Amino acid sequence: MQLLPYMLAALVVGIVVSFQPPMNGMLARSVGSAYGAAAVSIGVAFASILLFLLVMGHGEISRRTLGSVPWWVYLSGTVGAAFVAAGAAIAPVTGGLVFFICIVAGQLVGSMLVDHFGAFGLEVRTMSFMRFLGLLMVLGGAILVSRS
Repeated sequence: MQLLPYMLAALVVGIVVSFQPPMNGMLARSVGSAYGAAAVSIGVAFASILLFLLVMGHGEISRRTLGSVPWWVYLSGTVGAAFVAAGAAIAPVTGGLVFFICIVAGQLVGSMLVDHFGAFGLEVRTMSFMRFLGLLMVLGGAILVSRS
């Protein structure tokens, strides 16, 4: 399987996602609440995904399939809501770059742990010195950017 198209798609998504927190920050200033802005944003996201389901198909969403996963899997929606709300509340204070460097650094720490332990059904990819060094470099970059 060619990884490059997927990597480029992820890059594009990453670029577009970087616009979300400042846009939600504008919305939060307008409505007077980061959580209100998050609710509106997630409502629009829900309407958008319903359209995607109509166009792209929805797989097999049923009681049986939804009941076959552990209850805690559904907390991923809470994580998404926390990200949207955090972006609306934090990015206007820190700026987009510092916000996302910290987000990415946190994602890398979490991802390294998920890979190391093979959590959520992923293949185990043991933490190595080079992976750890790369992570430290990103964390160092977050510190450098926040001080400039």
